[in-house]
Amino acid sequence: MIRIKHGSTGRCLTDRVELANTFFKRLRGLMFRRSLAPNQALWLRPCNGVHTFWMLFAIDVIFLDRELRIVKLVENMRPFRVTKPHLGARSVLEMAAHSISSAGLKVGDALEVERSDRS
Repeated sequence: MIRIKHGSTGRCLTDRVELANTFFKRLRGLMFRRSLAPNQALWLRPCNGVHTFWMLFAIDVIFLDRELRIVKLVENMRPFRVTKPHLGARSVLEMAAHSISSAGLKVGDALEVERSDRS
């Protein structure tokens, strides 16, 4: 299990993180899924740009640097869109639309990752 928290507040952003760390997992991403729960996320590593081709819903996109500091935020990215690659990003979190605003995330905020063997 992977949990992601806001670094300064300790607030849990998501406790249901799916890791996409292979070429095919990153390519497939969230394509053809019907939805993404508010407490769910897809973590693409390595990654510095995303697309929403063949997706059925909008998402929020969080670009992270090597230290898990937010370097770019894209809110409510609709299906069939593409982001420009962000050269400072090393990974990307895709979350349900409106996750960024509800968590009050800002560029420069640091995130923390907790890993557990529990399912």
